[in-house]
Amino acid sequence: MLAVLCVILLAAVIALAVVVRRQQVDLTAHAAHVEQLEADLDAALRPRPAQNPTERAISRMIRTASKVREQGITGVIQSTIEEMTAWAREEEAEIVHMAAPDGTVTICFSDIENSTQLNARMGDQTWVRVLEAHDSVLRGRIARYRGQVVKTAGDGFMFVFRDPEAACRAAVGIQSDLRRPSEVLRRHGKVRVRIGIHTGQVVAKDGDYFGENVALAARVADLASGGEVLCSDAVRAALDDNAAVALIDPTDPIELKGLPGEHVVWRVVPAG
Repeated sequence: MLAVLCVILLAAVIALAVVVRRQQVDLTAHAAHVEQLEADLDAALRPRPAQNPTERAISRMIRTASKVREQGITGVIQSTIEEMTAWAREEEAEIVHMAAPDGTVTICFSDIENSTQLNARMGDQTWVRVLEAHDSVLRGRIARYRGQVVKTAGDGFMFVFRDPEAACRAAVGIQSDLRRPSEVLRRHGKVRVRIGIHTGQVVAKDGDYFGENVALAARVADLASGGEVLCSDAVRAALDDNAAVALIDPTDPIELKGLPGEHVVWRVVPAG
């Protein structure tokens, strides 16, 4: 009788374990679905940037009309020569696709920690396959949050977003994806990526971005360790209170090589 009871109990435990496992799988799938819906909703609600010269001209006319309404025609005429020159050159320098309404862009830099040593250990052919898997992860998350890859160099990426929360969520998503690697990365070894994020105004030319804020984003990335996302204090200031990420472990004010002043850097993690 005891043996029968033990068998029944064991069967019940196994059945319960199967049910729990199924629920865990369902919860994981549900969480991924909710995240996708949130991303899609965020993208749908975000105003579409101007896509052609006509739309950009209309946008400039609206901004000018608003300024006239606020300052009067005299105030507009009394604008500085520098401002008038900037208006004349706006078509050339305007960041058409990624600029937020205030003209800022959120810039991200990433690279693979110890990439040279990994390349030497794996060999060139395997390393190329690993890079392709790594690139697929980054490009997928960047596209999902409506970002734009500016340029790549080996294992390094520079990419930008219209708003800082999208950048932070994409970066956290990249790290999450790399912790659950693809078959190629499981077979040949995981990669640990460092990501730095900064928000500010930049200069755009020939599809590239320049300026002090670009350099600052790169310096923030230099401070990160593999598997870590860091951001500047400007990103923290630009995030809404209900952002779907959390910023923790601020540094003391530090100097960044080649840049004036002192800066506070934060670690970006999923909210909650």
